[in-house]
Amino acid sequence: MLLDSNILIYAAEPEGAFLSRWVEDAAACLATVSRIEVLGFPRWHLLDEMRRARLELLVGALLELPLGDRITARAIELRRQKKMSLADSILAATALLHRLPLVTRNEADFTHVAGLEIINPFAQPGNA
Repeated sequence: MLLDSNILIYAAEPEGAFLSRWVEDAAACLATVSRIEVLGFPRWHLLDEMRRARLELLVGALLELPLGDRITARAIELRRQKKMSLADSILAATALLHRLPLVTRNEADFTHVAGLEIINPFAQPGNA
């Protein structure tokens, strides 16, 4: 499964403990763009040391699926079909080409992408 950056960010918060089963799953991975989003957060310096360390640990523990020519081409196709952010198009293209479900809280950003399986842990019973 491919984790959106929002899942990693929420998992680093105390109230996001229920997400640990998603992040710690052996099949979990992230796209290069998600690593950039999480670790390149513009207000990184404002986060407390514990939260920064947790985010670095989470990102470092996951298999990273790099951006390549095939993913780039698919992301371009997706952006031409419907307006979407650069990061979301790369994330969707990565999930599609690796045949992985995308785990995200932002379902609405991806519902138009044909063939993309979306999992929202926050929409499951017992999760907030």
